[in-house]
Amino acid sequence: MKTIPPLARLRECWALVGDTPMVAIRARVDGRLLTIHAKLESENFTGSIKDRMALHMLEHAYSRGSIEPGDTIVEVSSGNTGISFAALGRALGHPVRIYMPSWMSPERRALIASFGCEIIDVTKEEGGFVGAITLADAFARDHDGAFRPQQFANRWNVEAHRLTTGREILTQLGSRGLRPDAFVAGVGTGGTVMGVGAALRGQFPDCKIHPLQPANSPTLRTGTKDGSHRIQGISDEFIPPIVDLRRLDSIVDVWDGDSILMAQKLAKSLGLAVGISSGANFLGAVQLALARNGEPTVVTVFADSNKKYLSTDLLRNEPVRDDYLAPRVELLEFHAIARAGSSHLEFCAV
Repeated sequence: MKTIPPLARLRECWALVGDTPMVAIRARVDGRLLTIHAKLESENFTGSIKDRMALHMLEHAYSRGSIEPGDTIVEVSSGNTGISFAALGRALGHPVRIYMPSWMSPERRALIASFGCEIIDVTKEEGGFVGAITLADAFARDHDGAFRPQQFANRWNVEAHRLTTGREILTQLGSRGLRPDAFVAGVGTGGTVMGVGAALRGQFPDCKIHPLQPANSPTLRTGTKDGSHRIQGISDEFIPPIVDLRRLDSIVDVWDGDSILMAQKLAKSLGLAVGISSGANFLGAVQLALARNGEPTVVTVFADSNKKYLSTDLLRNEPVRDDYLAPRVELLEFHAIARAGSSHLEFCAV
């Protein structure tokens, strides 16, 4: 049997990554009808939006010779990126070593371990997310054949979303005769909001691009860890280097409890099984829609499904507060918007 070269195998993987469907969700809030458009990223290879950037970054690394067969992939992740690199790395025969804050859900660890990859837990006392980056960098310096994707600083993270997620959104909205008025996404690495923002503004310069964070831990405003929250995957204690807030519009704040209630409601009312950050993104989009007249076209992403949150507060009774938005949202129905068709450009054309 002929062996497929790593770069060719990576390019084949684009048949499994990207080109996800979009859902147009009809809702009523305080008597006002709204439609929120969201990309359903659980349809990717390992079930999250992170497959896009992991695949794109590996493709570029192989093309430039910065990773070779047998190298160890060493990355820091709260879960989804680690799972993506674990699956793609093992598909290429790479050992994978993931440094992860110790308080992330057990499901994340189980999934990474299922690929035969190594997990290094980093406690809060050891520095949490920032400490994990320090430890991963030290390992890469001390070991030959270690490849550090550095998702928080790698510009190919942004490019992955400009070339795929953003272009798919434009195609799918265009198929309905729509143009985006605003886009909002929670900031983990920031690759999604920066990359999609670049794509949307490239065609519609007046489109507003909003980063989202937990109101419990407003890192984007303070620049450092400030408080704690339960929206795994965003607000990881610092502002990532690839995030340029000067190029973005106002920051959207959402309470973690509100996000949990919204994710629960999306599942129970519409059968859309999404994670907590997707609940946050939906609430952020509703906030932006309510702030505009008429029925604006506001877009977001549902970054993953609920499967990695089954041991978390997502399945528990969440207290309702007077200032929460989710209880005021009545979900009516959703319509699926067909897949856009492959938007990935061959690497040589990038």
